[in-house]
Amino acid sequence: MPLTERKIKEILKKHKDVFEILENYDKTRELPFQRKRIDLTLSMKTINKLKKIKEETGKPISRIIEEAIA
Repeated sequence: MPLTERKIKEILKKHKDVFEILENYDKTRELPFQRKRIDLTLSMKTINKLKKIKEETGKPISRIIEEAIA
């Protein structure tokens, strides 16, 4: 069953966000939900606060930081 021009446009409109993600991936080779390791310099006070929150919540420090920023 060949796709008609109308059906193609309908699919593109319905899944626009997915096509934009794939287009960006073609350019950057990065997906928006990918994780990447980086180095940060933090004060000991901040590190200790993050460790305390980690112990209380059971969440990894990276997840705590992501949630605070989002």
